[in-house]
Amino acid sequence: MVSLKDYAPFTDAELLDKINTLAARLKGAVVQHINSTVVGGGVAEILHSLVPVMNSIGLKARWDVIKAGKDFFEVTKAFHNAFHGVKTEITERMLEIYKYTSRANLEVVADEADFVIIHDQQPLGLVERRLGHRGKWLWYCHIDPVDVDPRLWDFLKAYAGQCDAAIYHLPEYGKDLGNKQFFLPPAINPLSDKNREVSGEEQQQILKKLGISADERVILQVSRFDRLKNPFGLMEAYLKVEKEFPCSLILAGGAADDDPEGQEVLDELVQKAGCHPRVKILNLPPDSHLEINVLQRRADVVVQNSLREGFGLTVTEALWKARPVVATPVGGIRKQVIHEQTGLLAADTDELVVCLKRLLQDCNLSMRLGRQGKEHVRQNFITPVYLYNWLVVLNELLQKS
Repeated sequence: MVSLKDYAPFTDAELLDKINTLAARLKGAVVQHINSTVVGGGVAEILHSLVPVMNSIGLKARWDVIKAGKDFFEVTKAFHNAFHGVKTEITERMLEIYKYTSRANLEVVADEADFVIIHDQQPLGLVERRLGHRGKWLWYCHIDPVDVDPRLWDFLKAYAGQCDAAIYHLPEYGKDLGNKQFFLPPAINPLSDKNREVSGEEQQQILKKLGISADERVILQVSRFDRLKNPFGLMEAYLKVEKEFPCSLILAGGAADDDPEGQEVLDELVQKAGCHPRVKILNLPPDSHLEINVLQRRADVVVQNSLREGFGLTVTEALWKARPVVATPVGGIRKQVIHEQTGLLAADTDELVVCLKRLLQDCNLSMRLGRQGKEHVRQNFITPVYLYNWLVVLNELLQKS
């Protein structure tokens, strides 16, 4: 079982001491995390790492997942798009499906929990169990709510406002709910299959399995097949770059259990890629963590061409592997990719073309950005830092009880 000591090679002893001090004040506290899927997406990956390490320092952490049907996830995908400013019709029928499914899952909430942490908007309806419950309740908004549809927000804030606190990735995401606000960016786990060091033999085996050449230069994007990740814009930029710098484009991703639109986007990408032999679409199973690790390490440039992004853990992963990254200046990407220091920012297709050409042409620039990007992640966005920030939040809430 993983323990805090396992992270010692990646962080400073002073931080580990601070974690142990804060953990001692919370020893035995029951911390319940609730989300909507056990596989696919950044929240599930975070919880796979966070819950075990919380338990290793004396908390009683658990992770529970709501049960829901296709109609509910179609509704919450529409909610997700509406959070990101996509024009979406929010109907009474959708709200009723949401409320019905939420009420059918109320027993998921543990009576003995000292802290109930609701991740994102899918399980937020469980707040109906808040009245009379003994614990502190937190809503963790992992997506960018700045341009959320007003009608949807009026509906959801009635739940979120009942929590003792709300957590956002960035201060600019904060919403006035009348409760305590915390700002807690997510993190990657350097011990996981997606981020650990990989042997040369492992890399060769996986690249062979995926049909990836060991010689050809590669531009890579890893993300869900989602229009907000803008893979079509990246393909357009690549086709301009490839005329001058021979290389391949790999779009690697998969579907999360709570995202029903992924197949439609994937089908469109496959059709568009059919005319371009150097464009490869990889629809990977949700447990393809080592494959993604190897792809990121193999890439000459990693791109995150998102139109909107809550934080962008795929960027964090690529930076951790010391790869040169080009990304759009949206959401939490701006906290990770500091232009000309830890990566390059490209606001549109033309800028993306320029950045890709620079990195393919200038090896020294690529190496410098990769090196500085990895150190930036080490200091700010890995599991020990995330755990420390969580303990600060829980301690503060405990002191206010």
